[in-house]
Amino acid sequence: MKKFAVAALIMASSLAYADRSVDELYPKFCGVCHEAGVANAPKHQDAAAWKTRFDAKGGLDGLLASVKNGLNAMPPKGMCNDCTDGEYKALIEYMMKPAG
Repeated sequence: MKKFAVAALIMASSLAYADRSVDELYPKFCGVCHEAGVANAPKHQDAAAWKTRFDAKGGLDGLLASVKNGLNAMPPKGMCNDCTDGEYKALIEYMMKPAG
């Protein structure tokens, strides 16, 4: 019985940290500012604005550091305090992708 309880706890905790989809996270945490460009946030699908930031920050890892530390009006972790690095990277890549 104890082995079953321990296995169930391990499975439940690993499910809590599974990567969630961009479709789930973007509207809740990123879209509010990045759709409208609030406080000069680069807009979703504005490839030129994202490229400038991508180059200035040294790529995806530099942008990830900005998200985790906060930048200008964006609070640390962009209000997604339990997002994984993989989720943040997926969100950044989603916002960088040009329209069309």
